[in-house]
Amino acid sequence: KFGSQFINKISKYVEDNNIERPTDLVVKSMVNKSGLKVYIIQNIDRKIPLEDIAESKGKSIDFIIEEIEGIVLSGTRINIDYYIDEMLEEDQQEEVYEYFKEAKTDSISNALDEFEDEYTEEELRLMRVKFLSEFGN
Repeated sequence: KFGSQFINKISKYVEDNNIERPTDLVVKSMVNKSGLKVYIIQNIDRKIPLEDIAESKGKSIDFIIEEIEGIVLSGTRINIDYYIDEMLEEDQQEEVYEYFKEAKTDSISNALDEFEDEYTEEELRLMRVKFLSEFGN
């Protein structure tokens, strides 16, 4: 209704104040990426198994864990205790948690070396997510 009047006022202001419009205007969009992150966070809040989240988006569990790691590393806290509790006993969780507390680095390859074949990479990555969620940010 008032669009043309508004545009005319902006045009007059730009002309009166000698404002030059840049010739290159780049608009970056990450809608799909951030939309996936929101979806992951919402489903974790609902305590949906990570496999189900991955399957519903046609992604691998590894991809979803990578996204969760990125979310946590960017400063968002995520509670995946419900999922970890299904994978590891409480004493196992405490053992890995203590490792990350005392380790000089949060490197998964170092953790794999430390625990040899006691835990899978997935288990260690998820425990690191839990640790970083609570202490890292």
